[in-house]
Amino acid sequence: MKTRKRYTSEEKTKILRDMIDNNLMISQAAEKYELHPNMIYRWKKQMFEATPETLSNIKKKANKHVTQAEKRIAELEALIAKRESLIAELVEDNINLKKKAIGDNSTRNGSSRR
Repeated sequence: MKTRKRYTSEEKTKILRDMIDNNLMISQAAEKYELHPNMIYRWKKQMFEATPETLSNIKKKANKHVTQAEKRIAELEALIAKRESLIAELVEDNINLKKKAIGDNSTRNGSSRR
């Protein structure tokens, strides 16, 4: 008694891809892979029934990736804005300290700005 061969989804995909890429008729593919043509018809039907769902999942994954990237960009922009405000504050404090130091030095030396 001959046992049935079980094909993995990868094997089925390989057979269907070979058939489509090489423009083989189902009967030619069945002969090449020693399958009954009804098997290939069934796999082809299953593939095309699953395709819309698969393609929508790909789109959802791509949208999720874009959304995550947009969130990360917003976080980084907020971080840059915070750093820029801190730098501006430090520069302003530095300028004020320099002005104060120049004013203190000129009063100590006896000269005034009047």
